Amino acid sequence: MTTRELPNTLGLLRKSHFSEDHTAARSVKDELRSNLICKLQRGENLFPGIVGYEDTVVPQVTNAILSRHNFILLGLRGQAKTRLVRMLTTLLNPAVPYIEGCEIHDNPYRPICRQCRDLIEERGEATPIAWLEPDQRYVEKLATPDVTIADMIGDIDPIKAARRGHDISHELTVHYGLVPRANRGIFAINELPDLAGKIQVGLFNIMQEGDVQIKGYPVRLPLDLLLVFTANPEDYTARGKIITPLKDRIGSEIRTHYPASLEQGLEITEQEAWLKRPSPIQTVVPAYIREIIEQLAFVAREDKKVDKRSGVSQRLPISVLENVVSNAERRALRSKEPVAVPRVLDIYAALSSITGKLELEYEGELKGGDAVARELIRISVGKIYDKYFEGANVGQIVQWFDLGGSLKLDESVDSGGMVKQLASIQGLMEKVRHLGLSASEPDAVRAAAAEFILEGLYAHRRISRSEERGFAAEEKRRETGNREEGNPPPRGYRRQYN
Repeated sequence: MTTRELPNTLGLLRKSHFSEDHTAARSVKDELRSNLICKLQRGENLFPGIVGYEDTVVPQVTNAILSRHNFILLGLRGQAKTRLVRMLTTLLNPAVPYIEGCEIHDNPYRPICRQCRDLIEERGEATPIAWLEPDQRYVEKLATPDVTIADMIGDIDPIKAARRGHDISHELTVHYGLVPRANRGIFAINELPDLAGKIQVGLFNIMQEGDVQIKGYPVRLPLDLLLVFTANPEDYTARGKIITPLKDRIGSEIRTHYPASLEQGLEITEQEAWLKRPSPIQTVVPAYIREIIEQLAFVAREDKKVDKRSGVSQRLPISVLENVVSNAERRALRSKEPVAVPRVLDIYAALSSITGKLELEYEGELKGGDAVARELIRISVGKIYDKYFEGANVGQIVQWFDLGGSLKLDESVDSGGMVKQLASIQGLMEKVRHLGLSASEPDAVRAAAAEFILEGLYAHRRISRSEERGFAAEEKRRETGNREEGNPPPRGYRRQYN
C-alpha cells in the first residue's frame, strides 16, 4: 500500500488497522525491537553490505536494540560506522502516521506540541494526516565545535511571534532544533566528542527523561527517539572531550574494527570500488593486484611510521584500486589495446591515493609521505609474491641479472612489445604459470604477471631497480659479496616511469 492509499484524516485513521492502542503506545525503540525480532526469526541478513562484523559488531548492535538502548559506535575512520547507523532505518515500519504540517511529526493519537493539540481540538476527525517513510525518520548531524543549543534543541523565533501575533513567551513562537524534528525517529550524531560541553549537557534530559526544554520555557516535549552516536576511541575518554555524565547515559558502547583478514578486506573493496565503469575497453584486474592493494592497508596499519591513533581507512584500498584501474585504462587507450590489465607500476602511479590517507608519525614525516608509501607498496608486493612463489626456483632469473643483464621497461610500449622485452629474461615467462596463467593468455595479462615477478624479486632484494621518473641512466648496485645460491649481487633491473 502506498502513502496515497493510506488514511488521510484522523477519522479514517481510527477506522483503519492503525489502531490507537497499537500506534500510540509503541515507541520508536519498541518498533525497532519488534521488527528486529521478526527479522531474526526469519533468519534475514540484518545489515547487508556490512562485511566482517557478523560475529563482532552486529551481535552487539542487535543486543543494544533488543535492550532499547541508546548506543555509540567507537572506531577509527573508515570502519563503516555511519553506514551501519544509516541502515537502522531498515528496521523501521514502512510508514507511520503524523499530523500533517507538524514540524516534529506528532503522533495523531498523542500530540505533544501546542499547534497539533489546537488543530485536533478545532478540526476533530477531519484533522489531516500525512505519512512518514523510513528515510524521513532519520536525522544525522556531524558534531562541530560551532554547533549551538539553538541548532540542536531550538530557540525563540521573534519573526514567527510577530507574524502570528503571539506574545514572545507563547509556546507557538518556538523554532524547533534538529533533535525535536527527529521525533519518532532516529537521531544520529557523528563525532560526538566534538560537541561543545554545554551542548553535551543539553542532551542529558533527552536521554534520561526523554524530553527537552527550550530557552527555559515551562514546556515539556516528551520526545520519542533512538539516539545513536559515533566517535573516535581516543576522544571518548575522561582525558578526551566527552563529559562523563553523558557517557554514563549511553546504554551500550560498541567497538568497531578494520577487516580481520585479507579476504574480508577484498570483499569490502570489491563491493565499494567503482570498477564496473563505461569504457570502450575491457578491464581485467588480476587477483594478485587486488591482493597487493588490500595488503597495503594491512601493512600500513602495522607500520610504526603511520599514526595508529588515526588509523588507516578502508577507503585507502578502495581509492587505490580505482586509481590503479584508471591508470591501466589510460595506458590501454593510448596504446589502442582492447584490454586493460593493471600492473604493479600502476600501484606506484597511484601514490596520490595513498599519501592523503596516511597520518604519519614524526619518523614518517622526516622520511616523507611518498617514500613511506613506496616502502609500504614494496613490502605488500613481497608478501603477496611469497603467497604465489614461496619455494619456487627463480635462480635462473636472478642469474640473468647477475651476469650483467638489465631491462628498462617503458610504460608507453604496448603489451606485445612488453612481452618481447620480458621474454628476453631467461626463465621469466615460464614462471607465470604459478599464477595460473598459460602461454595462450593475452599479452597484457602475461606482461603484468611477469612484471609482478620482477617486482617480487625486487621486494626481496634479489634484484635492484630505480624508480626515477622518465628515462634515466642505468644504475648498478655496488658489489658487496655473494648472496644465497652463490650468485653475485644484483646489478641492474631498471624501471622507467612517464
